[in-house]
Amino acid sequence: MPAPPPITNSIRRLRFDHDEMTQQQLADRIGMTRQTVAAIEQNKYSPSLEAAFRIAEVFGVGIGDVFQWKTPG
Repeated sequence: MPAPPPITNSIRRLRFDHDEMTQQQLADRIGMTRQTVAAIEQNKYSPSLEAAFRIAEVFGVGIGDVFQWKTPG
């Protein structure tokens, strides 16, 4: 099993803070599937740069408020 990407995210918290938005609602707003959103949220998949900006835009925050780089070690 491959190691998870060194990127973490705050999508679950942001969804909760935005009227408990569902993964499906977020997926619809960014043009992706719910399964892809779930994989990103669970750190199993790193989104494209475009998708990352779309997610940040939905929540009205900067991309650094959604995604964080985890330094190894």
